[in-house]
Amino acid sequence: MDKKNGKYLSTGEFAKLCKVNKQTLFYYDQIGLLSPLWKNEKGYRYYSIHQIELFFVIDLLKDLGMSLNDIQQYMNNKSPESFLSLMYQQKQEIVKKRQEIEMKEKMIDAKIALMEEASHLDFQQITLKQLPEATLYLSRNIENISDEEFVEVISDFINELNISQLDSGYPIGGITKREHVMKGEFSNYSYLYIEQPHPKVGYPYFQAVKGDFLIGYHIGDEKTIHKTYKRLFSEMERLNLALGDYVFEEYIYDTVVMNHKEHYVTKIMIQVEQNSGG
Repeated sequence: MDKKNGKYLSTGEFAKLCKVNKQTLFYYDQIGLLSPLWKNEKGYRYYSIHQIELFFVIDLLKDLGMSLNDIQQYMNNKSPESFLSLMYQQKQEIVKKRQEIEMKEKMIDAKIALMEEASHLDFQQITLKQLPEATLYLSRNIENISDEEFVEVISDFINELNISQLDSGYPIGGITKREHVMKGEFSNYSYLYIEQPHPKVGYPYFQAVKGDFLIGYHIGDEKTIHKTYKRLFSEMERLNLALGDYVFEEYIYDTVVMNHKEHYVTKIMIQVEQNSGG
């Protein structure tokens, strides 16, 4: 074989075309992944221009997370059929990764929107608003459970959201039923929830109905949350409102953006209705 006919490239020339260092090519040769087409009597290695495409396929498979060992397995059993099968398999992997990236982008968009909205809120203000319908994904029932069980439920719920790709980027909140709120058991949640702006088919959801909500913000940890509920109840009385079926709580500022509990902010949304006795 004659290099002068221009069809063969030295290791340096081939490495330059492939945008890698020569050591990578030496290593690929050593493990039998991609060897030079021939070596002359002085030990110089030469690659065919046709091997560039092979290098690019190896590089593509590496980028897609395939191990050198698995790539080597393919190289040892090359055929049009096995190549086609490999490409279909890698296409499925790319589709899956793209879906994961799109989901993460939606999560980030949600967090940006929520944080920008929070920056314009007056946490001292109590407002009466009509909230639209919302689709929520719930944890299992957590009424009257111990602190240890509560940690377990949160862990299970987060795992569930990850596995089923239901993490929307919205905060995980707690739903408290009217009966517990009336008893002053403000943190005796019935369920954890996360809002689902783009619900997936085939999952059981809780539909939070459109209605009037009294909304206030608690600054600090849950030990002092009863003080904020007291303010909210006073406002309910002033507006001649009665407590509805549920109260929803979710963090506005938590450990993600604040270092100290006394700076945490919890949004409290109390479902209300006009007091019939008024």
